[in-house]
Amino acid sequence: MPLAAIRARLPKFGGLRPSGGGTLPFAPFEWTIAGRYLRTRRKEGFVSVIALFSFLGIMLGVATLIIVLSVMNGFRKELLSKIVGINGHIFVAPIDRPLTDFADLSDRLGKVAGVHLALPMVEGQAFASSQFGGSGVLVRGVRADDLKKIPSVAGTIRGGTLENFDAGGGVAIGKRLAESLGLQAGDTITLATPKGATTPFGTAPRIKSYNVAAVFEVGMSEFDGTFVYMPLTEAQAFFNRDGDVSVIEVFLDNADSVGEARSELELAAERPVLITDWRQRNRTFFSALEVERNVMFIILTLIVLVAALNIVSGLIMLVKDKSSDIAILRTMGATRGAIMRVFLITGASIGILGTLAGFVLGLVFSANLTVIQRTLFPGAWDPTVRFLSEIPSETNASEVVAVVAMSMVLSLLATLYPSWRAARLDPVQALRYG
Repeated sequence: MPLAAIRARLPKFGGLRPSGGGTLPFAPFEWTIAGRYLRTRRKEGFVSVIALFSFLGIMLGVATLIIVLSVMNGFRKELLSKIVGINGHIFVAPIDRPLTDFADLSDRLGKVAGVHLALPMVEGQAFASSQFGGSGVLVRGVRADDLKKIPSVAGTIRGGTLENFDAGGGVAIGKRLAESLGLQAGDTITLATPKGATTPFGTAPRIKSYNVAAVFEVGMSEFDGTFVYMPLTEAQAFFNRDGDVSVIEVFLDNADSVGEARSELELAAERPVLITDWRQRNRTFFSALEVERNVMFIILTLIVLVAALNIVSGLIMLVKDKSSDIAILRTMGATRGAIMRVFLITGASIGILGTLAGFVLGLVFSANLTVIQRTLFPGAWDPTVRFLSEIPSETNASEVVAVVAMSMVLSLLATLYPSWRAARLDPVQALRYG
């Protein structure tokens, strides 16, 4: 076709000005040419395969990042709600004298702003047994009204009831402990402790049987197989406490506000006390979880980076294959900027479409992770080995936005060099060797 006829047909693409006026940025004809370069042709099959793998790599990388971050967030939330939810956020222990004034002290601490509950507690180790076996347990003596305010215990009763807990003289045990000892609500459990009554021959062990008033299930095997709750007065007698408690556990409205609450609790105590919080007691565990999360983010980001590098190689091959087309476009009036934008659109389309596909796949997978686990791997998640009974997932909107933005930026950066190289191509040499 004569060059004049070709020029006459160019206006339908929009934006190309053969008279030398240049092209409008991102004109319709640039998008049209970029779209044609993305289509599969027989002689460009290898370039299309590279583009396909780049798309799949970015999609899987973004989806995996979103899924892993959601699982890590879910783990932290679940472990925090289970570990901190049953153990409290701040722990107030005596320094100079026993906590015989625990009732007044608990009332003062409970009135501090941001405090949900101040719970006096007697805590000690014991050996629990039945006719079917025995196990070491952690006995906690609490008041019935306080126990009912702990959602992880009072809200997970699987048998029996906490009504008349103080007057009944029974105990509440975890579900896994009940299963290991072959017990259920209404049965009898025997507790033994070496800290019994003092006799002329030394301290005698104390052994006593209790009725199982309730069975609870926190959801963590370590807690469900270890904890035994009994009335506070009974625990004081069992562990030979002279009207005092071991510690006062403080539950806050916000677990992350322990720093602000510590100073106010010290003032409200009106006596020397030792204050620790959940971050100090579980620092190693949560620090390891945070390090693992950051390392996984770095490793999975490399998947997106490798896929972006595939875009570079694919575009370089496309530029080499389309050198004659570039020369013809340049002689017809396309500027270097127009050529650069054509290949910029071509490469960026792969990255952006892959990112959006990975975004959708990651959100769908994260939202249905529990269903997928139960369907495909029903017996792979053993709660007796791991802390939790199922894989948790919580998607954080800011992290998802960061992942999507990072992927798009990498995809755009990957197109800069091949696009610049295409724009710098000399038309005469391209027609001669293309």
